[in-house]
Amino acid sequence: MTVTAAPGGAPGSAPAAAEARARVLRTLGTPPGRLRLSGLVLAVLMLAFGVTAAWQSDRRAQSADAVVEHSQPLSQDAAEIYRSLADADTTAATGFLLAGGEPRSVRQRYEQDLDRASELLARAAARTTAASDSQRWLSALNEQLPVYAGLVETARSYNRQGLPLGGAYLRFASTLMQQQDQLHPDDPYRAHGMLAAAQKLYAAETGRLGQDYAGARAVPWAAIGLGVLALGALVRFQIGLFRRTNRVFNPGLLAASAATAAALLWLLVGHSVARADLADSDRHGAAPLRMLDQARIEALQCRGAENLNLVARGSTTQYADRWDSVTRQLAGSDGSGGTLGASLRLAAGDTEGTARIQAAAADFRSWDHLHGTAAASNDDGEYQAAVDATVGQGRAATTDRAFEQMDHELAAAVAHEQHDFETAADNGRGALAGLAVGTGVLAVLAAAGALLGIGRRLAEYR
Repeated sequence: MTVTAAPGGAPGSAPAAAEARARVLRTLGTPPGRLRLSGLVLAVLMLAFGVTAAWQSDRRAQSADAVVEHSQPLSQDAAEIYRSLADADTTAATGFLLAGGEPRSVRQRYEQDLDRASELLARAAARTTAASDSQRWLSALNEQLPVYAGLVETARSYNRQGLPLGGAYLRFASTLMQQQDQLHPDDPYRAHGMLAAAQKLYAAETGRLGQDYAGARAVPWAAIGLGVLALGALVRFQIGLFRRTNRVFNPGLLAASAATAAALLWLLVGHSVARADLADSDRHGAAPLRMLDQARIEALQCRGAENLNLVARGSTTQYADRWDSVTRQLAGSDGSGGTLGASLRLAAGDTEGTARIQAAAADFRSWDHLHGTAAASNDDGEYQAAVDATVGQGRAATTDRAFEQMDHELAAAVAHEQHDFETAADNGRGALAGLAVGTGVLAVLAAAGALLGIGRRLAEYR
């Protein structure tokens, strides 16, 4: 007998496939077949909901962890690196002005600033990836720091001998710190001054903090949509089943509905609470911290310009011009605006933060007044009187003392805002804890409940 082969396949393959499809369609056309298909669809839908909810919740929990453990601490460390470097520069200028009368406390402060900067640079380098821009800025700062320290030591040595060359070395060191690295003019990471590099590092880490915040606060729309779809499908299937059988309760399907509803509710509430707490940590913690860090940086820039103007002994007006420019940024034209005014607005409703910033603003006004007195003495040729009014030891009122009081208030405000950030951010992170595992487990239970409930109904056909 001759067997005719079906085109493109084995003998009889097309009729066999057609017969298999017809048999499947006949099976699905029966009540048990439709029940099996419905159970499969419901189980897949609930598992898809569980997988998506677990994945999106885990991603947001990781971002929240990054906010608390990495990006915000790194951003704050970067601000502290800048502050330590700027304070070292102004303290070096203070010691230079005092020359042979430099007290040990001034020298110790300078050394502590350098040690603190080195420690923070090492800590930040350990927390950043090798290919990141942050790592390159850190590498540049690590190379420039000993060069700067060497220039300052040379300046101090010449200054102790009464040689004018000391002032030139100190100004060169300050240029390396504040404006540019003249030794590496073609290197984009080293051509900047150290403070500019520290500010770039701060900007990079603050940008990373913003990305982590956005990731942690993102709404899991896909999981929510699948959850609503799964719950709606369960309810509709049970209504249809009731209309066909007049049986109200199916324990398995009810359990599946309850598990799906619980997972969806947990997802909605958990993410809503996390978003609210993380928003609060930004609004009442991270955002005021950024503004206060900027205020401290600008105050240090003012102090550095003030001291270096005396070191220059009238050879340039760039430091006096810098004082005028930065004080306007810090406090505005009337002493109540600028960064300090913005910090005060961000602290609205926070009694302690407001009080600290108001005290810092009052200290700045005292500082500004004393600076005017010292500048007038310097302009009149009374150099020593200007030095005494700026860094004089044993005097009740100097610009240096006014700066210290202002910085103390700002530091206290920073500590207060940091505590508020940590409290709110920890609460936000806690709201996401266990959410990925919990929703995944509930979705699996819901799928199992739906299959068991439909299996019980199928048993009635046997």
